[in-house]
Amino acid sequence: MSRAINGDQRTSSDKAKAILDGAMQEFLTHGYTAASMDRLAIAAKVSKPTLYSYFQNKEGLFTALIEQIAQEKLQSALKSQDFLTSQGETSMDLKQLAIYLIDTITSDPQLLAFVRLVIGESGRFPKLAESFILSIDKPIIQLLTQQLATNFTLPDTEAGARVIFGSLVYSVIVQEMLCGKDVLPMERDRLIDTLMYLFSSHSEHSNAPLENHLHG
Repeated sequence: MSRAINGDQRTSSDKAKAILDGAMQEFLTHGYTAASMDRLAIAAKVSKPTLYSYFQNKEGLFTALIEQIAQEKLQSALKSQDFLTSQGETSMDLKQLAIYLIDTITSDPQLLAFVRLVIGESGRFPKLAESFILSIDKPIIQLLTQQLATNFTLPDTEAGARVIFGSLVYSVIVQEMLCGKDVLPMERDRLIDTLMYLFSSHSEHSNAPLENHLHG
């Protein structure tokens, strides 16, 4: 172990990534409470002093994981798909955004497991849940709010955004996390098409045929 550490030629960013990758596996395998910084240091092939020089404690490491997910799964991904302009404004329609958000989490087993972990630990460690909400939920709600404000005439666009996001989150929890696909199934397109129908009367293009709102 000492030779691996002393001869480590990795850059600072490479070490940080190795630590975060190891942390994800450690937290998902053992949970937040039982996660061991000793095991994590071994997995990342760094010394404990090096580990603590990057992240002061377990909470800081977990928060950094949340921020990494927000960057990689949300901001960078949305921009790479041209869902955000260079100024951070939306450049897609509401249905595309809803589909992208629900597909992003349901297609990633590791992300699903991490969200399940955050929910499970939120009672004992509310600060972790707060970090998740601020880094993940809040930007998504802001994005949806912006989309509604641009293309819809709602009296309260933020409340509308929460209705949409809440519906998507509930669907993911029931269908994916609580294994409800067999006992309470709901297809993605059926849910999203119904949401679009409910909001279509408030669209700036509300005079267009309903088919355009559902499948545009």
